Amino acid sequence: MHIEGAWFLHAPCIAQIAVNLGRNAPAPDIGRLTVEHLWRAVSESEPGPKWAALFAEYWPDYHRWWLREGEEARPTYWDSLQALRAHMPEIVPLYEQLCELAGGSDHAARFLSFHCPPPYLSGCSQAIWPGAEPVLVRNYDYSPLAFDHLVLHTKWQGRTVMGTADGLWGLVDGMNDAGLAVSLTFGGRRVVGDGFGVPLILRYVLQTCENTREAGKALARLPTHMSYNVTVLDRERHFLTAMMAPDRPAAITHAAVATNHQERVEWAHHARFTATVERERYLLQRLTLHVEPEEKFIGAFLKPPLYSSAFAAGFGTLYTAVYRPRRGRMEYRWPRATWRLDLHDFREDSRRIFTPLG
Repeated sequence: MHIEGAWFLHAPCIAQIAVNLGRNAPAPDIGRLTVEHLWRAVSESEPGPKWAALFAEYWPDYHRWWLREGEEARPTYWDSLQALRAHMPEIVPLYEQLCELAGGSDHAARFLSFHCPPPYLSGCSQAIWPGAEPVLVRNYDYSPLAFDHLVLHTKWQGRTVMGTADGLWGLVDGMNDAGLAVSLTFGGRRVVGDGFGVPLILRYVLQTCENTREAGKALARLPTHMSYNVTVLDRERHFLTAMMAPDRPAAITHAAVATNHQERVEWAHHARFTATVERERYLLQRLTLHVEPEEKFIGAFLKPPLYSSAFAAGFGTLYTAVYRPRRGRMEYRWPRATWRLDLHDFREDSRRIFTPLG
């Protein structure tokens, strides 16, 4: 999420059109004011030159974002390392590898720790299909100008993970080779505290956990710097939603739906703007009335009220993701495109997404 701003990120985009084209195909004629975003799927078994090149590409923007409140507002390297050692010791060797690949600077190491980053928020809806097959569907609502458009496939520390990248090694959703899928939504609270950015928490869960029970235990103890809802689904269709916060214990629930509030609305303006209650009710109604066909359930995420066109305010739906952890497959969907990816047969590729401007 590498753009300057405070609570709301303002992108000049009012609608999104997705087209499935090759890298060298001409842009379609969809209006005079159009921004192209290149989505890339990158695979690297161990941290190496591909990741280092990505860091070099994204770091200038991330660095400006990380410094927006001043260097003194961020924890020191020593404090960040101690926090990782205390809460996520299993991935400290991986963190140290990445810091070295990033050049070993103090700022880069502090940024990569995800410890007490600047505050940020997103929209998002996510739900588990009530059919027999374990399927997790989510919309990610955010500014297209503050998003990596990057899919990472890694085999770090012997664990194969695939997901939507944030912060170069964090994830906003993803899946591992044990058949575990995770996804996040913002929890709708302004409280900021001492903890980790949630994309690293999702990375940690996928690196170290094999099922929903293990993930729940990890999410219950890991400190987060803001409030987030993390939905977990495993290959046996066991699921949970962890309502995490920096100022109170995580609530581990059996909720199959999460939008942008927790047990109750605590930020009324944000709730009205993002229609979090309306989206939750819409999803719960779809889950409780009857078991609708999988494709119909997924298709609902590409239409209002779940699909958002609020790009100008930084809350447009950038993609719909569908995770099938039993099969090890996932797909990205847009109104006019689908991109399928296989955890066990991952192919590096790219897609061009065109966003008309206002």
